[in-house]
Amino acid sequence: MLIVQKYGGTSVGNVERIRDVARKVAKTRDEGHDVVVVVSAMSGETDRLLSLAHEVSEAPAEREVDVLLSSGERVTIALLSIALNSMGYPAKAFTGRQVGIVTDGVHTRARIERVGGERVREALKQGIIPVIAGFQGISGESDVTTLGRGGSDLSAVAIAAALKADLCDIYTDVEGVFTADPNIVSEARKLDKVSYEEMLELASLGAKVLQNRSVEYAAKHGVRLRVLSTFKEGSGTLLTEEDADMEKLAVSGVTCDRNQAKITIIGVPDRPGIAAKIFGPVADANIVVDMIIQNVSQESLTDISFTVPRPDVKKTIEMMRSVVKDIGAKELEVKEDIAKVSVVGVGMRSHSGVAVRMFSVLSKEGINIMMISTSEIKISCVIDAKYAELAVRALHRAFELEGA
Repeated sequence: MLIVQKYGGTSVGNVERIRDVARKVAKTRDEGHDVVVVVSAMSGETDRLLSLAHEVSEAPAEREVDVLLSSGERVTIALLSIALNSMGYPAKAFTGRQVGIVTDGVHTRARIERVGGERVREALKQGIIPVIAGFQGISGESDVTTLGRGGSDLSAVAIAAALKADLCDIYTDVEGVFTADPNIVSEARKLDKVSYEEMLELASLGAKVLQNRSVEYAAKHGVRLRVLSTFKEGSGTLLTEEDADMEKLAVSGVTCDRNQAKITIIGVPDRPGIAAKIFGPVADANIVVDMIIQNVSQESLTDISFTVPRPDVKKTIEMMRSVVKDIGAKELEVKEDIAKVSVVGVGMRSHSGVAVRMFSVLSKEGINIMMISTSEIKISCVIDAKYAELAVRALHRAFELEGA
């Protein structure tokens, strides 16, 4: 069996933990499996490097930031390879460029276009354990690129797909996917399995176990994906195709995302083409817009609110100030102290009343809803950030997820 193992920053946070990872890799090899390892930078290293960039410049060039940040994973792959070789397990470190992870040219959040993998296949044939730097690739112009936060997950899944691996194990500091964040809800329960579709919603809505792009890639390419703890033995959570058992429960999990900001343009002329003028520049800047609400038009004017990731707020505001002038709107408002609370479950397709129950729970707790977004398997509400944990606990209890 060919297994791709990915270890996150906390898993390789110091030299002793890197030795522990080497022992886990060696154990997998001793069990008769071929293994490819993908690693993140050591815990806190990416933030440290980014902080250095901002000490040098208030607005560092993104191309150079990518060159800087990619050095974090290079340290980890070298140290882990050294550890494995010292234990008698031949290993070689490879950067994203060396294994042929080709991306588009968008810096700090590049998208993978293809994965070569020839050097990885050759290493496996020679009995060598490839240790690959996650989070990074190379553009068509031979520039170093990075894949954004959590990008090592995406690297691992893309490599597993290219190699047609039997399994891709994502090792992290939690035991699997839970019904809610255990740090918020002490009664949260680990799920044995979750559908790709549910996990994609959970990941995009604030669950930090997996990067949402990695889940999307796994579903598209049929990668068998499992989430496990580096520090505790256990079966973890398996991502799989949806089955009948999953629809028995209306809701599988509750999430909270505090990494959003709400932007409102007030007094927008209500005429055709305005929305395109507002959101066109945002799309061109590769900023992901999540929720959008347009109020009922009065006197041919309307208000449009939308949410963006908090790290993109400054850039979005700069663009919107120009847009407000261009379209003749009245005012721009920004609110950053918000949270998006969501309930997710494929069972929503066959269970009615989920939205009413969610709204009733929030109302009973005195929590006002600013924005609402729905899909077939999720309902999201934007609320004041100070009520986020209260909302998660109340919803988890209301949908009886503790003993589900």
